[in-house]
Amino acid sequence: METQLTTHNRQGETEILARQGLRLPPITLKCLQTAGIYCQPSVSIEHQHLAKKYVLRGVESGGAVAEVGTYASFVDERGDALPWLQRVDSIGVNGVHAIVIAPVLIRVQMLRIERTYDLLITRHRLAKSGDGQRPRLESSVLFYGRRGCLEMELWGKDVAFRGTVCPVFYTRAGEHVVLPNDFRDAAHRITSAACCVGCRHCHLLGPRSITAGRAEDRGALDVTGEPSATVTAIAGGAV
Repeated sequence: METQLTTHNRQGETEILARQGLRLPPITLKCLQTAGIYCQPSVSIEHQHLAKKYVLRGVESGGAVAEVGTYASFVDERGDALPWLQRVDSIGVNGVHAIVIAPVLIRVQMLRIERTYDLLITRHRLAKSGDGQRPRLESSVLFYGRRGCLEMELWGKDVAFRGTVCPVFYTRAGEHVVLPNDFRDAAHRITSAACCVGCRHCHLLGPRSITAGRAEDRGALDVTGEPSATVTAIAGGAV
């Protein structure tokens, strides 16, 4: 009976994690608020009245200071960049950067405390509901890495490596947890975003690329690039 309750509780925690994102303790939320970092990982169902269909809406948001950073954004099911619906500019930094609309969203969310990282990748899609009207949101966890480590100061002296590295994650038994291949680039970009002090730009979403004299290519994106560098070895460890 106790085992069944434990399994049920874990399933419930996983469902909450998949739907709402990383569950941050009050002390962490207060730290982010004090630092002026705003991150909105939620996914909502919206109705397009003219097209007469439902879509998912997400927000790319977040940023960092030297001591802490958090960021949330979205890619498609293959891990490729999505075009934003609109770019959002604001006076402040480390807040909302862009809005995305799509039938399926892969959310990539990261929390960084100094050199320790949590990474959550979740899949969100519309599923038919029982009443046959408004669909329901179906969410699942694709990857959850806790207390990963990256012994580099991407917000400082190692800024040149942004976009090329991400933390190393381990199981409780000390085994290396491998990231899904499709989302390695997204993990590199979200790591860069969680180290971007005073962030004002997008790291994962990008504008549609339009060539003069030609029709818009809906599959082409001009995504904000990251500084690159050759990395031969990265030292990481579990906390």
